[in-house]
Amino acid sequence: MSREARITLLVLVAVVAGAAVAFGAPHVLSDYFVRIILLIALNAILVLALSLSNGFTGVFSLGHVGFIGAGAYISGILSIPVQQKMALLPHLPGFLHAFSLPFLPATLVAGLLTALLAVVVGYPLMRLSGYFVSVATMGFLIIVNVVLINASDFTRGARTFTGVPLETTLPWVMGWLAITVFVLARLVYSPFGRAMKAVRDDTIAASAVGIGVLRTRLIAFVIGAFFSGVGGSLYAHYLGSFSPNTFYFALTMSLITMLVLGGMGSLTGAVVGVICVSLLSEILRSVERGFTIGDFAVPALFGASQIVLGFIFILVMIFRPKGIMGDRELMFGSTQRSATVNQTEERKR
Repeated sequence: MSREARITLLVLVAVVAGAAVAFGAPHVLSDYFVRIILLIALNAILVLALSLSNGFTGVFSLGHVGFIGAGAYISGILSIPVQQKMALLPHLPGFLHAFSLPFLPATLVAGLLTALLAVVVGYPLMRLSGYFVSVATMGFLIIVNVVLINASDFTRGARTFTGVPLETTLPWVMGWLAITVFVLARLVYSPFGRAMKAVRDDTIAASAVGIGVLRTRLIAFVIGAFFSGVGGSLYAHYLGSFSPNTFYFALTMSLITMLVLGGMGSLTGAVVGVICVSLLSEILRSVERGFTIGDFAVPALFGASQIVLGFIFILVMIFRPKGIMGDRELMFGSTQRSATVNQTEERKR
């Protein structure tokens, strides 16, 4: 079976399994476990979107959470019922007061507007490389946070943004996860995907053979921003209430830890990292509240999850910088490395 056929079959199996989980889990599992599955799937969308730039084009972005926050606020503003909007956001422009969009259109608009923002931001930033682009994208994240705090007519400023309809359910998240996996898998293992990996491995060589480095990076950046905006909308309609600090450094470090742990050059690695970190975080949150073993009582250890995840991030960067999967993708009965990596190693030999 060819590589393309394996990938297509793997995606189809993942879609079928996701549909089974989405519609079957609420009838079999408790609300607690359904919530965990939903958050894992939601984080998978966000990390996969991040991996497109960070893992496949070599642009280590620290600003994608800014797109998530933008998507959350855009979708929230568009979907709050008109009567509530008048009370919660009295200083909105009149045309935004006049209507309220359903969940799906609001999510699509959030993704598209976020992608448009990525075009404007990415055109100058994608010309940078190495640490410079990381610092620049972090600057973008800080700018978004400051704008969200100060644009109080639209966002309620530093106060909690409330009133967003709770529309995000497991089927919705699984559906968007299936779309994300399908689009990214077809993109990464296409001629354009090989161009992305060539740009990641050696920008000079890629440019010498006619690959447009800026164009390749910008397209990947914009597509990742679209799915980040969609994920932000799903996040907003899951939480119902949030503030600018919800989409800041804590979420940034959490998503990057998931990506680095799983493997930055692998789609399945991104999902593996999400599962590992999400489950570990859930266990650590239980430990934070304190527990008793026989006569021995462990007091509450607030902040333990952040400390442990920080140590894990450091250890992974030291001992396994390529993560669990590295450049490998999980196939049926085996793991396969990216074609670009294999070809590079063959030339070295």
